[in-house]
Amino acid sequence: MRRWRRSAAVAIAGAGALALVLSGCTSQGTVSIDVPAQVDAPLPEATVAEMRDAVSAAITATGATGAIVGVWAPWSGTWISGVGTQGPGGAEVTDDLQFRAADVTGAMTCDAVYRLAADGRFALDDPITQWVSNVPGHEDITLRQLCDGTSGLASYTSSLDGLVRSNPDRVWNARELMAYGISKPRLNDPGVSFASSPTNSLVAGLAVERVTGESLADVITERVTDPLGLAATSMPGPAAAAPGTSPLTGHWSQPNADGAYDCAQPAEFTTMSSSYGQAVSGAVTNIRDLGRYAQALATGALLPDDNDRFANPVPVAADQPTWFTAAGGAYQAGSLIGQFGSTPGYIVGAFADPATGMSVAVVLNNSAGNENTGAWLAWQLAAIASKAPAAAGQTLPEAGLPWTADQMRDNITANAICAPPAG
Repeated sequence: MRRWRRSAAVAIAGAGALALVLSGCTSQGTVSIDVPAQVDAPLPEATVAEMRDAVSAAITATGATGAIVGVWAPWSGTWISGVGTQGPGGAEVTDDLQFRAADVTGAMTCDAVYRLAADGRFALDDPITQWVSNVPGHEDITLRQLCDGTSGLASYTSSLDGLVRSNPDRVWNARELMAYGISKPRLNDPGVSFASSPTNSLVAGLAVERVTGESLADVITERVTDPLGLAATSMPGPAAAAPGTSPLTGHWSQPNADGAYDCAQPAEFTTMSSSYGQAVSGAVTNIRDLGRYAQALATGALLPDDNDRFANPVPVAADQPTWFTAAGGAYQAGSLIGQFGSTPGYIVGAFADPATGMSVAVVLNNSAGNENTGAWLAWQLAAIASKAPAAAGQTLPEAGLPWTADQMRDNITANAICAPPAG
């Protein structure tokens, strides 16, 4: 559940409907994604070696023990792999494990919001008080502003992470969580500027449940995961559980009194109640589903062609590059659209280019590190993959990205909580 950590950020100077987008997917649902067809081949060895080095460095920097990554470059090939281990000295990470989707869940919640608006169930410019009760004084906030991140609502997680750490099994009521967010001073006036806050997605989820009379989990299944064929993605019930039957082991290391982390023995944190994340970060998924979802999000595959979800992006922050903006429950980074963030146990990032079809999905199994690493690592891998040579009969896309792989590596290194082993 992300707060863009500006103080820690490092300044950085032939399409067709796809039937089988991502290698290894078994169910594609009823919605096709209009991107170039994927070459059925692995990415070149030199490209994979460079990307594996990048992932290994990010594992070290965040105090993680393992990661799962998927990179799809339609003109060149794919790389889907586990890297590292489940824990210190543990089993190797495999690419089929499930994990918590973190803030990608919030993008799915906004999928539901935009689909319901397209169906005429409510209007994006309706005040939230029309669909969510017990939020007096917030009549000036609209549903659209929740997804755009311009509502000004403060975060509920900043007050509660310590309680979750000590009692991960606790089941949380959405309205109780909302109260922690709306009771705080606003971050900004509605519509004025972007300010990341998990309370936005939480309130949007309550609005979805009110207008449909269904649980958010059912709505996301009906309107997002089933149409896209995301068989490994779901919103689990509130009972404390690991993320799926074959989970990636999560960790949530804590600093000692001197602010240092035990990088040799990260604290395990896999089982918890998804009710804390709910509409914000409560979903579980796997890397293939995450990569396919990023393509669907970027291309607007779930929405009518005339939707305006990403039409009016706003700057993420005054000190961030002009190519980094937010809108519609997602981020735009150059030509990429996606989401990233952290939730207890995991750091996640997923971005795709709607024109070239390139998709990158990553998860690191320790949430103690800088959560922006989910974006930085995805962008680093995208920069590497964008230069992958074209396979026979294919053409390397001309469009470039406004950053280099080295710049993203430097961001990760400068915000590391753990250093590489000496020597």
